[in-house]
Amino acid sequence: MHPHLFPTSFLIFLFMFFILIHAPRSVCANDDRFTICGDKLFGCGNLTDISYPFSGENRPEYCGHPGFNLSCQENVTRLTIQSITYRVLRIDNTTHTLTVARDDFWNTICPINLYNTTLDPNLFSYTSNSVNLTLLYDCPFISGQTQSLQKQFSCTVNGTNSTNYLGTSSIDVSCSNTIIVYVFSDVFSSGTPTSQNIGEALDGGFGLQWEANIDTTCTQCVQSGGRCGYDSNSNSFTCYCADQAYTSVCNGTQRGTGSSSAAGEKLTVRVKLIIGVVSGGISILLMSVIICYTRSKTSSYRSIIFWRKQINDNRNFEAFIRNYGSLSPKQYSYSEVKKMTNAFKDKLGQGGYGCVYRGKLIDNRPVAVKLLDASKGNGEDFINEVASISRTSHVNVVTLLGFCIERSKRALIYEFMSNGSLEKFIYGEGLSKINGHLGWEKLYQISIGIARGLEYLHRGCSQRILHFDIKPHNILLDEDFCPKISDFGLAKLCTQKESIISTLEARGTIGYIAPEVFSRNFGRVSHKSDVYSYGMMTLEIVGGRKNVDNGESHTSQIYFPHWVYKRLELDEELGFQGDMAEEENEMARKMIFVGLWCIQTDPSQRPSMSKVLEMLEGSVEALEIPPRPYLYSPSRSEAESSTT
Repeated sequence: MHPHLFPTSFLIFLFMFFILIHAPRSVCANDDRFTICGDKLFGCGNLTDISYPFSGENRPEYCGHPGFNLSCQENVTRLTIQSITYRVLRIDNTTHTLTVARDDFWNTICPINLYNTTLDPNLFSYTSNSVNLTLLYDCPFISGQTQSLQKQFSCTVNGTNSTNYLGTSSIDVSCSNTIIVYVFSDVFSSGTPTSQNIGEALDGGFGLQWEANIDTTCTQCVQSGGRCGYDSNSNSFTCYCADQAYTSVCNGTQRGTGSSSAAGEKLTVRVKLIIGVVSGGISILLMSVIICYTRSKTSSYRSIIFWRKQINDNRNFEAFIRNYGSLSPKQYSYSEVKKMTNAFKDKLGQGGYGCVYRGKLIDNRPVAVKLLDASKGNGEDFINEVASISRTSHVNVVTLLGFCIERSKRALIYEFMSNGSLEKFIYGEGLSKINGHLGWEKLYQISIGIARGLEYLHRGCSQRILHFDIKPHNILLDEDFCPKISDFGLAKLCTQKESIISTLEARGTIGYIAPEVFSRNFGRVSHKSDVYSYGMMTLEIVGGRKNVDNGESHTSQIYFPHWVYKRLELDEELGFQGDMAEEENEMARKMIFVGLWCIQTDPSQRPSMSKVLEMLEGSVEALEIPPRPYLYSPSRSEAESSTT
């Protein structure tokens, strides 16, 4: 056998193996429930690919367990338990938990009807991080505060304004209604609950865990090749298999519902036939490998050496980079790079993939030289950066003047930005420090400039560029404080007609990663992922604080956006430090509105960058208050294990 025939024969064998494995299933399939329960998964809003024990919408009830029937209304998933409807915010099949919030308490603490939170103990239990709160409605006025009561709040009960209290322990007050609700305990980690934050706590929901025995039999069924379901006639779990339904597992090892022993025997014969054919095929494959290895040992070694040389050959690497971009930047030798930086004397900063040095071209033009660490990465970041930025030409995107690749030495030469990166102008001791450096007018113009740069990357290039690492550290400022987007190491190219891409790992920086980049349960990864990062950065510019503070788990995603949303909702002053003119206050409010729209958890609810510019440059009166986003941030350990 000729060595070049080996890959072909291997592919033919794989094709035959696939046909043999799936043929018995297609021949024997006579139970549509097996196909339906496997293909029809529940999806609504941010929740996708939801399977057993859940059913609902196009997923029939026999594909789920009773009591787990979901509904979808206006992209909101709902579940009814003991006649009370809950919004389902998150489902985790790994831990058998889901996060829910009372639908009647959504965006209000004064529902029309008052009911206690109750569960079916045979199906659900509260998670350990869920705690109960007592809300007392239509109470007599109590002068002073007691240890068992927090601040009072107002509601209209039976057409009249009533006195109501938030209780935290045993209550001895004659109120018309005493209601028990549940929230996550960590919502009040900073102190005792008050009427001001109880609304936020109720919207954040609480945790439920469904009974483990519901999934135990399902796991065994799936491992045997079946699909989990429930038989309403027998009121018991059912394992739907390709040929029929069984009580627990497939493969004809037990008597099924409505099955015959003959069908099981036929399936066993087919399984034995498959094993025999596969064994023979593997033997033939092994013999082919031995023959190929013996006859072409020398040829194979030469081929391997040749391809390794091709991969490591700098000239081919350079040609690849040039072909990637429509405009090829100038190539410099390592000695030229060393000379222009005065032997790397003036260090400007250091990042995850190398250091940045100040340099000077032969015409005395100042440049920034990014020297990549050869020990980190596999060259993909270098290729991405050159390939992406070579396609760009925009006032708000940094200009790549050249590159160097010589053996293991790799460098990128950029235009010099005298004011450095944006983060040093927005992270400080309050907004007074920011105003002292830039002022609201300049911060507003910087936000617009960044938006224009992103709009250009998403729409103005021959190929759409998704940056995936928008943050203040990657926004450079020239001598006039004109912002320029930099660092395209994580960028992805896609066609103009489509921006949804496939990515196997989360990309970006903790605090700025869009939820769908971290987990596909939140939606598809697209240019809207950059919009999310822009929104978080814009809120940082306004708030003057970082998303992640020294590795702590609390983030501005939880603190500042919720705080500012509450004040906007109540039409309260934002309370920024320093004196602000009316025009400056309007700029800050527009930036906040835009930021909150951009960080919507559902990517489809986020505006495009073109719409962002329209909102920023328009009137603040024309802006609508965005929906309260379900703010989710992965733990630092989770995100670091998933990011590049």
